[in-house]
Amino acid sequence: MSLRGCELRANLAPTRRHGCRACNVLDAAAAALALLLALSHGQAEARSLAIEGTVVHVTDGDTLWLRPDAAAEKAFKLRLAGIDAPERCQSGGAQAGAALAARVLHQRVQAVTRATDEFQRAVATVRLDGEDIAAWLVQQGHAWTRGYRHAPGPYARQEAEARAARHGIFADPLAQDPRLFRKQHSPCE
Repeated sequence: MSLRGCELRANLAPTRRHGCRACNVLDAAAAALALLLALSHGQAEARSLAIEGTVVHVTDGDTLWLRPDAAAEKAFKLRLAGIDAPERCQSGGAQAGAALAARVLHQRVQAVTRATDEFQRAVATVRLDGEDIAAWLVQQGHAWTRGYRHAPGPYARQEAEARAARHGIFADPLAQDPRLFRKQHSPCE
């Protein structure tokens, strides 16, 4: 079906989705554009947006760059929701970044954004073939889960299992929480 045909059908039945490839591309492009506009204006997006795309770069153990499927869209930075990985210059940081890269770099993923953080990164849950990547990182011992106030984080079970099995950072009894590390040291260069 041509794109023009989809536009005509959309005008006739605006509440009904067609499911054709052209409409799916338009929907993905619109979602990505809305997120990029919110990020460029420093606004936290109140509603979540689902975006599919390819991971083109991994910055560290909890940050990656996603290029939306809509070819015209630029890649943007995503922070994985619910976790905190060691800083790059911190013990375990290089391993966390390498693990994330080995798992998702150049892979097509699904991301659901939740907000933006203080560094204007979109905060998102990222899935590869249905698997929650943040949960996988915590379970492998490459990140801590992050709770809010005194509530346990969303991956408390995975962290408890990783601690019990002494995986990754949890094998080191002196492993320092990244929040404390950032307070005591300047950010990694």
